[in-house]
Amino acid sequence: LAALSQVLRLERSRRTAIVFPLQKLERYLAPGTDTARFRLFQPGLSALQRAEALFRSDRGHPIDYVSSAVRMDHVPPPALPEVCFIGRSNVGKSSLIRALFSLAPEVEVRVSKTPGHTKKMNFFKVGKYFTLVDMPGYGYRAPQDFVEMVEAYLQERRNLKRTFLLVDGVVGLQKADHIAVEMLEEFGIPYVMVLTKIDRASRGVLLKKVLEIQEFVKGSTQGCFPQLFLVSSVEFSGVHLLRCFVAHVTGNLPTVEAS
Repeated sequence: LAALSQVLRLERSRRTAIVFPLQKLERYLAPGTDTARFRLFQPGLSALQRAEALFRSDRGHPIDYVSSAVRMDHVPPPALPEVCFIGRSNVGKSSLIRALFSLAPEVEVRVSKTPGHTKKMNFFKVGKYFTLVDMPGYGYRAPQDFVEMVEAYLQERRNLKRTFLLVDGVVGLQKADHIAVEMLEEFGIPYVMVLTKIDRASRGVLLKKVLEIQEFVKGSTQGCFPQLFLVSSVEFSGVHLLRCFVAHVTGNLPTVEAS
């Protein structure tokens, strides 16, 4: 289901669950619950297709691993709009990035069974359109220089358009995640929360975590996009929508029509 054309062959409810997994939970909310934050970013089919094209490599549109860096003086020049992905060491960050790039199989995104494998900032160039950065994981087995590396990047990278903060959809926000939120808020960095591994969470647990985190975002943050993004790197749930949001925030999808 990595390609939208495959998803469109599914029956309607299954198709909606793959593309808009947050909407799947709406039917289980109590009557009168405000669902506005479930549908803030709801692109139509043409926008999803245009975004997918950016993540599909071909001869005229290469998607390449560029370089890795442990210090800011080693990072590539800030020539393109950029997004970065951060999260705890075992949150599934590299797996999600590999799912996003699944239509460009030549791109090597290393996924290790050992938490904390990513020790450097890894830069991936998506044609002439934007750069995606896989940041080292924080918390368990994080590299010792994580704070210096990430803080310097967030403060100095002027072409950074959005930070994607990944949170485990089974366990929700942890202490290390709250520290990351505080850092992003302090620096005034616009960010969005992405709940990973939703295929491992029961419907009840997932809905509970979504409502808790939405309430936290509403009451305790200023720089966080109000809508959560739910993803499964195994089932490709939410991956198509996340591709579209990345394209949008990097300025490559300026008009997103409602479905």
